[in-house]
Amino acid sequence: MASLNVGNLGEYLREQRRTAQLSLRQLADAAGVSNPYLSQIERGLRKPSAEVLQQVAKALRISAETLYVRAGILDEREREELETRAVILADPSINERQKNVLLQIYDSFRKENGFDAEAPEDAGEPDGDAGSDARGSRPAGGSDAETPDAETPPLN
Repeated sequence: MASLNVGNLGEYLREQRRTAQLSLRQLADAAGVSNPYLSQIERGLRKPSAEVLQQVAKALRISAETLYVRAGILDEREREELETRAVILADPSINERQKNVLLQIYDSFRKENGFDAEAPEDAGEPDGDAGSDARGSRPAGGSDAETPDAETPPLN
């Protein structure tokens, strides 16, 4: 069988499995996939789905996004943006309104620096209209085009 262009993924998975001191069978059991299928992934003969990669990442206790990048499902910039958003959203020391404001600032800086400011689906939108009038000066969820730079002075 001809090798697909996922050898990099397979080599990386094998390295992570060995670092975790797991046999192929142990990882397959922990991830809920068959031993032969996991072996084929490691040898670059199969391209796994995002769901399988997520199960394997969870079993290895590594970032699923890293595996998505290696498998060609996600590009590096998208992974970095998703990880940044995930860290902000997971921070227990700030409330939902503060998370929303922080994500809006993050998006405005990305847009200012020439990166697409559109958020991934549901990545920064907390339930409800949290913080829409908390400060009274900036709409929460409004378009960046509606908020001039005069409201947020540059940090240079």
